[in-house]
Amino acid sequence: MASVHESLYFNPMMTNGVVHANVFGIKDWVTPYKIAVLVLLNEMGRTGEGAVSLMERRRLNQLLLPLLQGPDITLSKLYKLIEDSCPQLANSVQIRIKLMAEGELKDMEQFFDDLSDSFSGTEPEVHKTSVVGLFLRHMILAYSKLSFSQVFKLYTALQQYFQSGEKKTVEDADMELTGREDGERKMEKEDLDVSVREEEVSCSGPLSQKQAEFFLSQQASLLKNDETKALTPASLQKELNNLLKFNPDFAEAHYLSYLNNLRVQDVFSSTHSLLHYFDRLILTGAEGKSNGEEGYGRSLRYAALNLAALHCRFGHYQQAELALQEAIRIAQESNDHVCLQHCLSWLYVLGQKRADSYVLLEHSVKKAVHFGLPYLASLGIQSLVQQRAFAGKTANKLMDALKDSDLLHWKHSLSELIDISIAQKTAIWRLYGRSTMALQQAQMLLSMNSLESVHSGVQQNNTESFAVALCHLAELHAEQGCFAAAAEVLKHLKERFPPNSQHAQLWMLCDQKIQFDRAMNDGKYHLADSLVTGITALNSMEGVYRKAVVLQAQNQMSEAHKLLQKLLSHCEKLKNTEMVISVLLSVAELYWRSSCPTIAMPVLLHALALSKEYRLQYLASETVLNLAFAQLILGIPEQALTLLHMAIEPVLADGAILDKGRAMFLVAKCQVASAASCDPPKKAEALEAAIENLNEAKNYFAKVDCKERIRDVLYFQARLYHMLGKTQERNRCAMLFRQLHQELPSHGVPLINHL
Repeated sequence: MASVHESLYFNPMMTNGVVHANVFGIKDWVTPYKIAVLVLLNEMGRTGEGAVSLMERRRLNQLLLPLLQGPDITLSKLYKLIEDSCPQLANSVQIRIKLMAEGELKDMEQFFDDLSDSFSGTEPEVHKTSVVGLFLRHMILAYSKLSFSQVFKLYTALQQYFQSGEKKTVEDADMELTGREDGERKMEKEDLDVSVREEEVSCSGPLSQKQAEFFLSQQASLLKNDETKALTPASLQKELNNLLKFNPDFAEAHYLSYLNNLRVQDVFSSTHSLLHYFDRLILTGAEGKSNGEEGYGRSLRYAALNLAALHCRFGHYQQAELALQEAIRIAQESNDHVCLQHCLSWLYVLGQKRADSYVLLEHSVKKAVHFGLPYLASLGIQSLVQQRAFAGKTANKLMDALKDSDLLHWKHSLSELIDISIAQKTAIWRLYGRSTMALQQAQMLLSMNSLESVHSGVQQNNTESFAVALCHLAELHAEQGCFAAAAEVLKHLKERFPPNSQHAQLWMLCDQKIQFDRAMNDGKYHLADSLVTGITALNSMEGVYRKAVVLQAQNQMSEAHKLLQKLLSHCEKLKNTEMVISVLLSVAELYWRSSCPTIAMPVLLHALALSKEYRLQYLASETVLNLAFAQLILGIPEQALTLLHMAIEPVLADGAILDKGRAMFLVAKCQVASAASCDPPKKAEALEAAIENLNEAKNYFAKVDCKERIRDVLYFQARLYHMLGKTQERNRCAMLFRQLHQELPSHGVPLINHL
């Protein structure tokens, strides 16, 4: 839940990201780009309603706001944007700018004199208080304040702006002409366009106050909701450095630099930017109150709180605790209950491994409700639900708690927490082994996203919740043998969360695990072994477990046993019950593959007790299957069949395809072993039933391309057909077995000792 609580700390870009008026000496100034925009506005006013269609005017109106608020762009790009909206108007704008740039200085003077006519008359073209009207008035005022030398410099800059735009237009036309003749040249043109766009961003010069506000709020929103549409880390940092070069005391730019450095996991630069942000915030807020909600006290305590969150994110828990203690001390001195509530939430994050951490969390939720902080209260409830899920509480109680949390979300329109809640439900259903419910919750989250995108400016909500839901979908499809569908989901994940994004590790681990399982199913243990390194880099515990599985498959039993014992003790210390049960099942399998089934029984009973205690239904069913197999080896197939009837229903309902095949294969083995002492008619009937179950098991194994297990099934079927005297069917199974046996390596493990 640490990643969930990262949104708790003070974020000025989202809450009060308004730049103080005294940060910039001038609110706005005239540039050649803004003169071009003024020409566009003037031409729109002069053009009659009949000359421009309704759709073209609508597109032009939608284009105006980004042009007024965004940074300066090149003239060629401006022409292209206008041409996409209204080709006729683009031609008029181009002619007006050309006449002004190739004429004399008095042409520009006359243009600005004529702008004030837009406000004259009983029905003016532009209202003074509208967005366009305010922009026109700012430009007229800024131009009138210029000295003669500044006006001359502006006119020279306008000429250079026009010449560079014309040159770029000619180059684009030449490139397009040659690109039609040669396909490779077309690719070069696209590469050139990308480099020019980056140059436009970096060479736009100093931004005005409004442009800086718009740029920072836009990039901060994209970093939070859709990182793929934000500038790349290098480009964004270059822009921020350019912004800070003209105004080093711009606090919000330092904060965006801090968020940008977090994307690339740069702990030094992110700490440096965070401290600079709060230093500048204190300087710019020095005129306010010195205590209470404004001034030094608030900045200092939130600085310490953000520093604690930063250290916690990078795993520096001791430094995080020291910073948190400092934040608590300053907040207590200022009697700031809101800050203290944030500190209490982070205290839980730092101490959630302790046994009494739930007491701290319950206290945090009660206090958050008391002080009217629904965001913190909801996060606390969800953390409590997660903790109780790991403690083995029943699913109905957890879902009731999440329902109460959802009421808070809908009441206060906390859409981000609605997403987190649904992702949490998906994870809980998977933990309890209910794959159908998990699939339903994951699809519900994605459906909500598609509905929201119609009304939102950001088309995709690329948060951690969606990454988690999509990873669950990919794994669930892979478990059912739908590898093509899983590959499509992973492809979408890679496009939606590029490798340099902060949530990319989720799909990277998911992809590696799916590839590992496929390699193991296919008997390609060398390929599976090569994937272990990547899994270990992303999740060390999972990597060690997978390494032990590979060693066990390669019959390196002693090395596998050492690894599993080390991992078992480590997981028991961390109280990772799910992994403890998985390790115990692997240890039990190792024992019976070493012909020691009696030693495996207490291990399996311990795993069954844990899975029952923590209500991990699917792991409990898998443990019962292993117990039934152990009983089969020990020569009591009747009891094994009784156990199988208890466990097979959850496996067939919610289990993975591979586990369904293993269960049906085991049922067939138990049926054959039980029929050994029966009369010939009953024995023949039991063998026929076993063959039907083997066919079903073979179909399951074929879906996941598990050739090694198909080989075992074919061997067993050939033996049964031989016992029944069905020579033709026996020969067919024997031929298929021989083909697979020649293709796959044999490790010398008896068939009866392999579940």
